[in-house]
Amino acid sequence: MLAKSSDDAFDDEEWIFEIKWDGYRAVADLSKKQPLFYSRNGISFLSKFDKIAQDFIQQKHRMILDGEIVAFDENGKPSFQLLQQIGDNPDLALTYQVFDLLWLNGHSTEELPLIQRKELLKDALVETDLIKFCDHVPEKGIEFFNQMKNMQLEGMIAKKADSIYTENSRSTDWLKIKFTNTEEAVICGYTEPKGSRIAFGALILGKFFKGNLIYAGHTGTGFNALSLKEILERLQKIEIDKSPFENTPKTNMPVTWVKPEIVCEVKFSEITKDGMFRHPVFVAIREDKSIEDLSTILPEKQHYMEPKKTKTKKAVSENEKELTLNKHKIKLTNQDKIYFPKDEISKGEVIEYYQSVAEFILPHLKNRPLSLNRFPNGIEESGFYQKDAGDSIPDWIKTTQVYSESTDKNIDYAICNDKATLAYLNNLGCIDFNPWNASVPNLDKPDFLVLDLDPSKKNSFDDVIETALVVNEVLQSVEIEGYCKTSGSTGIHIYLPVKAKYTFDQVKDFAHILMKQVHDKLPEITTLERSLQKRDEKKIYLDYLQNRQGQTLASVYSLRPKEGAAVSMPIEWDELKKGLKPTDFNIENALERIKAKGDLFKPVLGKSFDMMKALELLQSV
Repeated sequence: MLAKSSDDAFDDEEWIFEIKWDGYRAVADLSKKQPLFYSRNGISFLSKFDKIAQDFIQQKHRMILDGEIVAFDENGKPSFQLLQQIGDNPDLALTYQVFDLLWLNGHSTEELPLIQRKELLKDALVETDLIKFCDHVPEKGIEFFNQMKNMQLEGMIAKKADSIYTENSRSTDWLKIKFTNTEEAVICGYTEPKGSRIAFGALILGKFFKGNLIYAGHTGTGFNALSLKEILERLQKIEIDKSPFENTPKTNMPVTWVKPEIVCEVKFSEITKDGMFRHPVFVAIREDKSIEDLSTILPEKQHYMEPKKTKTKKAVSENEKELTLNKHKIKLTNQDKIYFPKDEISKGEVIEYYQSVAEFILPHLKNRPLSLNRFPNGIEESGFYQKDAGDSIPDWIKTTQVYSESTDKNIDYAICNDKATLAYLNNLGCIDFNPWNASVPNLDKPDFLVLDLDPSKKNSFDDVIETALVVNEVLQSVEIEGYCKTSGSTGIHIYLPVKAKYTFDQVKDFAHILMKQVHDKLPEITTLERSLQKRDEKKIYLDYLQNRQGQTLASVYSLRPKEGAAVSMPIEWDELKKGLKPTDFNIENALERIKAKGDLFKPVLGKSFDMMKALELLQSV
């Protein structure tokens, strides 16, 4: 599991904070008689770091551990450069900082919340001089970040306390927040030296964008005499005759091109709009990372801009302005900030959209606690979830207090009942709205039942449509009217009104029964397996567990923070045909459709179906 980059430290009671170690990421598989110890790309560390590996014998449990190998200099500060020179420094001070537990005594722990995994890890791990438990600080991210800065460390990792472990995923549940910008690049060539410089002048750097290798600048600083010599020796072995770039960059000095296969780390001041490192400084060769890491994992921050599309843009009158809505003044800031870079949609346009559909979306948000999904810097930068509205929220915004067993605290959830609150939350970076299924004052009973069709990456939207139509067949067989909407992403949601007539458990169990019926009819493309690791990657997950207290889904008519600016849109059953795409309904055309069709989801807030009657009909089917 990988972390996305984020700019600013924050406080949040639902997050924990760890030191960002400057070392080699390493997994220790102690599940069998012979231990395995390897890097992200599968390179064995058993011999290179045999001092650490020898301590594995002291472990009492069969485990799979995730952590970081760290070397320390004479001042006790982590040093990645020293770590690379382990062969020349056999007495180097090392530790394996273990921060996660993926498997324990025959059982995967990846589906457990992070905080539970760390509790198990602390109990199970036998600490030695070389193997250490990486502890954390809850809630106080800003203070911890400042402490890391005072200690001159690289930064910190912020992790959502209830996050599951998702392999091969760069998730917003884990964020890395650093004092300096660093990133990996691939060495594509080197220039001739000039003056008294030996070996080479500068390294030509490349990055992958959408599968293509693009020029990302060059660096001639950060080297010493030894590293210049060693790097040149490696590059001379992989020289090629022509540039590996489709568009060969212009350089001031002659270039020797090399196969793009050696990965290095550079630090830089910023990345320009055309994807160039500004003021790059060489840090180190990354032996633990391969070219596949760069070509298969998308860049953490998308700085590379495609050619601009010609588009008629709505005018945003001012970058900052003040509105009076529902007798409240709301200051709107940075209205020109781009929230959807590829679609050229600004923050101001997002606010305008929600104001235009307010009469339709507000009844579906009314009196419902909201989980705030915030993207203050747009959809291509790191976002975060916020449940607690906090002290800075205006006193005119309605909130409701809910006790959280996991934190043993009351959480103040924001509630959006008017246009003023819509605008205020949009201005915070809330691009979509994620309400509870229940509303105040009766948060113990849902207002609707949700059937969530969640496809894998290998399912087409046509597969989802086929499944939704089978759901409707099942519903019709027991005389229930269901209401369907696109998720705005890749799935479909089907809602059944229950009007706080049943408990969450009753609704969840009934949803499970319905989904079993659907699975029986479509076993080839659907599954009820919740675990991502066990789930067939070619099947649609029939998610009935959305019917639990506190669960949230994107509201009907909500924008989604995805390329294309799709809207979660109600669909009539006879419109659900192959060829339909979620992005068919987006910020540009949603209002026109809603006005033409009216609120197709209004019945979801209406009279409940009879669950007992439906169960009787199911038994007779």
